[in-house]
Amino acid sequence: MKRICVDMDEVMADTLAEHLRRYNMEFDEQVTTDDLAGRGLWEVAPHDRQQQLRAFLDAEDFFEDLPLMPGAQEVLKKLSTRFEVFVATQAMVVPNSLGPKYRWLQEHFPFLPPTHYVFCGNKSILRADFLIDDMPRNLRLFDGQGLLFTAPHNLTVDGFTRVNSWQDVDSFFEGVED
Repeated sequence: MKRICVDMDEVMADTLAEHLRRYNMEFDEQVTTDDLAGRGLWEVAPHDRQQQLRAFLDAEDFFEDLPLMPGAQEVLKKLSTRFEVFVATQAMVVPNSLGPKYRWLQEHFPFLPPTHYVFCGNKSILRADFLIDDMPRNLRLFDGQGLLFTAPHNLTVDGFTRVNSWQDVDSFFEGVED
């Protein structure tokens, strides 16, 4: 059976929506995803706000109630009947996220067993046939086939098979043998 690793933030969970919500509320701004085309929030925020951007991520409740990316549950449930599906998230970059991410996955993806959660710091350790991720650097380190999940920060990136939505992911895997 072929194996698929799936990133959590900005692929399964809309982390950016929560980051923008907190940023805009804290600084009385109106930054939108359209303002980030080709850039991350870290590149748009002034230097004197960088510490607060990190503090948002470090907050105990940041990763607890993230919105789902549309279609993620349905498509991953379908894929899990044909493939081994693992969630691979760089949780070690934000150690406070371990518990909240675990609980979030349990709540929204109960069909994926906890033994299929990979909390890592570097995705070069992954051994799978496919990796769905929004970060080009993770795909460059990956030995299998990478799928770049579209996010505002990667809109100008080329050189990867791009999927713009979970419907695109579903269509891609329809043509892949188990």
